[in-house]
Amino acid sequence: MSKTHFVTSANLTSVLCCKEERSGPEINPELLSGAHEVSWYLRMDLPCVQWQDHVTQKWAGLDLELKERFTSLLDIDDVFKCALTLTTQDDLDVLQSVSAGYLVQKDTEQAVKCRERGNSSFKTKDYTAAALHYSQGVCFAPQSSEQLSLCYANRSAALYHLQHYQSGYPSHLLHKLEERRIQCCNHLSASQKGKEDHNPALKNHKGQEKVKAPSDGPFTFGIGPKAAVGFSPEKGRHLVAAERLAAGEVILNDRPYSCVLIPGMEDLKGKGAELDTERGVFGTEHRRCHRCLAETLHPVPCDGCSYSRYCSTGCQREAWEEHHHWECPLGADLIVLGVMSHLALRVTLKAGLKNIQMARKPISNQHRKSKPGHFNRESSDSSSCQINQSDPSTSYYGDSYSSVFHLLHHLNHHSPGLRFLCAVTIATLYLKLRKIGPPPASWALSRLTGVNSQSTEEEGSWGSELWLLGSAVLRHFLQLRCNAQAILTLQDTGAANSPVQSSREICIATAIFPTLSLLNHSCYPNTSLVFNTGTGTHLSGSYWAPDVTESRAERRSTARRVTITVRASKNITVGQEIVHCYGPHSSRMASQERQRLLQEQYYFLCQCEACTLAQEEAEGTEGQLQQPVAGDSRHDSGLLCGKCKGSLKKSTEDRGTGFLCSQSSCGHRMSSSEVSHRLQEVRVKLEKAVDLMETEGPDKALRLLKRVYSQSGLILAETHPLQGELADAIARAYATRGDWNNAASHLERSVIAIGSQYGEDSIELGQQLFKLAQLHFNGGARGPALSVIPKVRRLLCLHRGPCCHELQELQAMENCLKKITI
Repeated sequence: MSKTHFVTSANLTSVLCCKEERSGPEINPELLSGAHEVSWYLRMDLPCVQWQDHVTQKWAGLDLELKERFTSLLDIDDVFKCALTLTTQDDLDVLQSVSAGYLVQKDTEQAVKCRERGNSSFKTKDYTAAALHYSQGVCFAPQSSEQLSLCYANRSAALYHLQHYQSGYPSHLLHKLEERRIQCCNHLSASQKGKEDHNPALKNHKGQEKVKAPSDGPFTFGIGPKAAVGFSPEKGRHLVAAERLAAGEVILNDRPYSCVLIPGMEDLKGKGAELDTERGVFGTEHRRCHRCLAETLHPVPCDGCSYSRYCSTGCQREAWEEHHHWECPLGADLIVLGVMSHLALRVTLKAGLKNIQMARKPISNQHRKSKPGHFNRESSDSSSCQINQSDPSTSYYGDSYSSVFHLLHHLNHHSPGLRFLCAVTIATLYLKLRKIGPPPASWALSRLTGVNSQSTEEEGSWGSELWLLGSAVLRHFLQLRCNAQAILTLQDTGAANSPVQSSREICIATAIFPTLSLLNHSCYPNTSLVFNTGTGTHLSGSYWAPDVTESRAERRSTARRVTITVRASKNITVGQEIVHCYGPHSSRMASQERQRLLQEQYYFLCQCEACTLAQEEAEGTEGQLQQPVAGDSRHDSGLLCGKCKGSLKKSTEDRGTGFLCSQSSCGHRMSSSEVSHRLQEVRVKLEKAVDLMETEGPDKALRLLKRVYSQSGLILAETHPLQGELADAIARAYATRGDWNNAASHLERSVIAIGSQYGEDSIELGQQLFKLAQLHFNGGARGPALSVIPKVRRLLCLHRGPCCHELQELQAMENCLKKITI
């Protein structure tokens, strides 16, 4: 039986700049005076509320002349230097006080509690929870302590029951596990032999594993041969098709210059952490490698803190050498100051003084100004010595630091209060870093410049020029508002023993991708993004294949990294710009709302094809009914007239405050407030039913859902997204009961709504059809399943490539069904 996968959110499109709604630090509205609305980004990634309140009071206490002087500063260096003079010991004390509430140090008592909770889970045979509790104990336990040995040993027992027969273990403790190691090896040997006997094709004539390279092309990271960097004064540097790109073709592969895992903040704070983990609730910081983001039940802990953990000693070592050696003593401070502060610091530590000094060298920027209506990510205040002034379109920095440094920081667009918050936050972080000890090796002036120790303060000391570190961190902090990339994945939410696998889309990390930043925005994009968070053996099935001559360790090291693959989601002609959606998509949001959000977040008025067509249509139909605009499916309301059951259309009369029946003989009207009220009623009941399904099982939920679906059908067409969500929830309830046929019947109705909203070539439709194929397969409906599988295969190949795991499951289902005789 195939485990049917129900995704809570239908929106599976990757978005830029961390736009997922989630709990987290709330932003103080006083810091945003002049801003229209707090963006998704700010709610998630600015410092915690206590720190914001402190800086708000500090800003309010400044005299008017000092406020005006700070506000007038438009150079990053000047802003940082000014903030540094305003940052005092009181700020450091407040940060230390807030940080004290977070558990990030080694703690034997906490290790004991974690091991005891693991023992309780082990007794109830919840081996996954047990492994996570024991791993938490491993991270809390001091080095060479008895608790460390006990937690490692207990975790290996839980992993054995989970059939995880390969896991890291400290060499000095291996004598405790020799017997268990032999058992695991026996299982591995038998399992591998069984696979080879079952599928001889896995071996070639020499007994070596065959590795078939995907057919998308020979290049690895960077821009593919069919795309090129273009330039125009309006758009800046951007990506265009140098040759025709067919739908599904790989355009580029990129890896982040740096990334930071986003913790579940509520899981870290004081006693809350103990209560949550006691219930088996673990955040991303407990489940994933803090370097490559790979999921792991047996992390390797940091030797210095209880927070950071890694999937392997390789990731642990590389993280320590690159940044964690300096982040480790700051652990709790970085949590308090927010993900963006953390990422900005990590970028700067990796770059080092030499790279930053080179990137700061100014040259002519005559080609770098952008016009309103187009988003240019590259900075207009400095450039790189690599720029070819005679041909600006060839100026591409690859994955070097220059690509990151020259991104726009939009300093002059930030409100004074928000600018002050950012500057004081980074100044405080800089002072904390100086208190830790000598600067990082890549920032030691004597090593980089050859200056003797007497000309600085002492060998490897913090010299007079090292304020550049703080200035660079502030620059990146401001840049990330418009250039950060949210790394998204699906997280399981249902019970492990349920026939239906429930999941929701979550943001697990924030990253800065140098090459990806070349892509401009469109509300109707022609690309799809796929992430690999270190767990795969290929780059999203694109153009990378391991060399069979490489050692296993080398292949593992290559695979253990975060990557992103960009594919053409539709045919792209020669010279056409390659664009991506930063969040507000034409299939989910009306044009005016999209433009407003983009203006607030990115400081430009979107004039993409979808927005332009919507504006032209609105101007041409003033006082009439608005008809659907190409690429703007939300124009079709999906509402039914309560009088004649005809469709309702948004009217531009009375400033668009109502809906009018499309049947001229009817003329029935509904106000926007009435429509909103009725939709909200449906939404509340839907959410209640979903909660019932999670807490009390499917029966009560199904009765409520059927009643709501019947009532909503009076005002909602089958194409309305909310009607589709209701049908999806009903299908999930039936599937939980094992009634596969009824589940498939209702999911087919949801497919209609998804196709109408997102389009017949969308990944959202592909995911929904994939669930439908699983339901047909589980219900033994051979014909319907075989008819759906080709449609699913086409959409998944188009957006995720030929090697995604869903296609492997799909192929297994198809092979099984074809063996069944009618």
